[in-house]
Amino acid sequence: MATIRPFNALRPREDVASKVAALPYDVYNREEALQEVLKEPLSFLKIDRAETQFDMDFNPYDAKVYEKAKDLLQEMIEEGILVKEGKDCYYVYELTMNGRSQTGLVGCAAIDDYLNNVVKKHEKTREDKEIDRIKHVDICNAQTGPIFLAYRSQETINQVVEGIKKEPPLYDFIAPDGVKHTVWKIDKTSDLVTIYTGFKSIQSIYIADGHHRTASAVKVGLKRREENPGYTGNEEFNFFLSVLFPHDQLMILDYNRVVKDLNGHSKEEFLTQAANSFLVEEMGAEPFKPSEKGTFGMYLEGVWYKLTAKDEIRSTDPVEGLDVALLQNQLLTPVLNIKDIRTDKRIDFVGGIRGLKELEKRANRDMKLAFSMFPTSIDELFAVSDAGQLMPPKSTWFEPKLRSGLFIHELG
Repeated sequence: MATIRPFNALRPREDVASKVAALPYDVYNREEALQEVLKEPLSFLKIDRAETQFDMDFNPYDAKVYEKAKDLLQEMIEEGILVKEGKDCYYVYELTMNGRSQTGLVGCAAIDDYLNNVVKKHEKTREDKEIDRIKHVDICNAQTGPIFLAYRSQETINQVVEGIKKEPPLYDFIAPDGVKHTVWKIDKTSDLVTIYTGFKSIQSIYIADGHHRTASAVKVGLKRREENPGYTGNEEFNFFLSVLFPHDQLMILDYNRVVKDLNGHSKEEFLTQAANSFLVEEMGAEPFKPSEKGTFGMYLEGVWYKLTAKDEIRSTDPVEGLDVALLQNQLLTPVLNIKDIRTDKRIDFVGGIRGLKELEKRANRDMKLAFSMFPTSIDELFAVSDAGQLMPPKSTWFEPKLRSGLFIHELG
């Protein structure tokens, strides 16, 4: 039984929403973040990455950086760039990329649902990354980046969303990367009740993207509870900003691999080793994109191959049966000696949004070998989470990315 409640959002004025909206803080390195902020002074990235307001050699985790973020947020409120909604609402948020749309619902999830596993995880978090966002949320007194959640589609919620989409939107703009963002407000009492009740009938919500932001929001909420022993559970710090998508709206892209060398093997030796676990077929010079689970593209010395997992290595286990696990367990670890993809410098990862030509480019430039993957499905993500297990690193790539700054959840 999930609790997803409406909230009194802080959000941009309609005429500046397209300038304020920014990609998530963690898609940029420091130099890229600085360039974005210089290019668009209203970008919310200056708050999410307030080190852009200091010299490049200034410690991005210094307390002054988080205080600067708080000051910049307050300035945008005082200047009327960000305005308070004035009442509790949900929002419909549609993103359209390459002609394909996915529509989610903006609301606030309960930290208790995270703690009792109604909101399910599939990824480990790193403490250093958590601490950064804990400080940011706590000092700004606001959650600035929404968590990307998924749930099994529910018809009563779908009906409200489809009805609202027939009304004039609150925001409607195309971002510089070509992604169209459209937002509608839901403030009618009967619609609010229908959505709230609809989520109460849903047993599980899943973190699709944003494990660190979720963990940070929850830890700030727990900290506030300690500071306010008389808390009721209804305070805003008990909830975290989310965009929730029904499963049938979502598409996970491939998360491809490039490898530095063949671990001392010749090309012929490597192909022979690969053939122990996979049927290896030479495909020629044209990039090969897998069209079904259990198949992989492989690019080596100007030639593409199709690898098909043999029956004996396939598994019905939610984790071991994932394509990323098959490749890791049958080829990357035993043949190429890549044991921990989080730390091994001989492997890198390329999001499917960049296309197969990027794999060729990397293999011909600074790497030796590339693998194109069949995307992990949303059902596989659900199965891993339901089993209480963790996905291997770099299993999923979601596009398009939710924008920060369109909805801000103040903690009170």
